Amino acid sequence: MDVERDPVSGHETTGHVWNGIKELDTPVPKGVLIFLIVTHLFAFAWWILMPTWPLGDAYTKGILNIDQRTSVEKHLVDSQAGRADWIKRIESENLEQIAADPRLMTIVRSTGHRLFGDNCAACHGINAKGGYGYPDLTDDDWIWGGDLETIAQTMRVGVNVEHPQGRVSQMPSFGRDGILDADQVSLAANYVYALSHPKFVTNANRTSIVSGREVFMANCAICHGEDARGKRDVGAPNLTDARWIYGGDIDQIVETVHGGRQGHMPTWDERLTDSDIKILALYVHSLSAPQR
Repeated sequence: MDVERDPVSGHETTGHVWNGIKELDTPVPKGVLIFLIVTHLFAFAWWILMPTWPLGDAYTKGILNIDQRTSVEKHLVDSQAGRADWIKRIESENLEQIAADPRLMTIVRSTGHRLFGDNCAACHGINAKGGYGYPDLTDDDWIWGGDLETIAQTMRVGVNVEHPQGRVSQMPSFGRDGILDADQVSLAANYVYALSHPKFVTNANRTSIVSGREVFMANCAICHGEDARGKRDVGAPNLTDARWIYGGDIDQIVETVHGGRQGHMPTWDERLTDSDIKILALYVHSLSAPQR
């Protein structure tokens, strides 16, 4: 039988014609054939070397006998072995010794960042800058103290929790409980605002600011101090700077004086290991501005 060839390409035709268009019997490109052959050979080799075919409740193990579970277990063992040396140092050395070792602190920062993200970031933020009701941990303004031991202890026992050694601090609700009337609350709030905003004081309000100071001295100085710089032994914050947990606008200060505040921090001594708490204390301390 004579085979018809396309006069342009020289390829044989298949004999199929659609609307006057003849189908060419074009061979598969050699590159495609080589690719298909290589992939089939690779697949066949993979079937032999690796775990592949299901066999009911088991599977073929493959010549290499590679098991993902075994690989993961080996990785975990290797990781634990790599952690062993520095974990022992964290456990045995005090916080100051660890902080003085740059190489160990590199590990602490990496591990601490993960621990912080898992346990603390929900309240203080992933960048540790806090938010409404939660203090910024990156500055030098500490409620309970910012040295390493104090930070670690605060983490261990928590704040306003049931831990027997927990830190306890609460600001009374001066207005709601009738300790101060509305005018006194306003006077105290204006005085506190003026402490961090000197330009707020004018000839027109100077007398009321003095009256606000009298209210402050009679009701607030016992915790915040006569200089209003706070007392860390009772968890009373400094009121003379521009760092506020519940907001520093006059209306927000009035709300705080009127309704009171009570912060809360969980106790971590039963949730984290002592080493984890040490690492977190060192990590948080490394984030803070130099202590003044």
